Amino acid sequence: MSDKRPVNLDLGTFKHPLVSVISISHRISGVVLFVGLVFLFNLFDMSLEGELGFVSAQALLQENFLAQFVTWGLLTALGFHFSAGMKHLVMDFGHGEELESANNAAKFVIGSTAVLAVLAGVWVW
Repeated sequence: MSDKRPVNLDLGTFKHPLVSVISISHRISGVVLFVGLVFLFNLFDMSLEGELGFVSAQALLQENFLAQFVTWGLLTALGFHFSAGMKHLVMDFGHGEELESANNAAKFVIGSTAVLAVLAGVWVW
């Protein structure tokens, strides 16, 4: 055994490939969507309290910037999660497993997420 082995690895110095960053981000977006359900369920509950509750939920989404920003963030996370999920599904069928095609698929996920984020922003605001 060599005594020159690294004892503590600094994880911040590793260069992760784009494919692994997309894969890790896919899991993170799933957690964000799960936590965001609290906001959506509270909004849904408010809207079901009656006519006044529905109007106040509607006003919250139309006038409150923070609520609009959270809604946009959740829609963007959903778009990313969907795009990355489709990439994983295609790879599960054996397509795009080579390094170059996997990198191209990861770039496609980033591009489609950017387009979906802009569309979500136009829809929310």
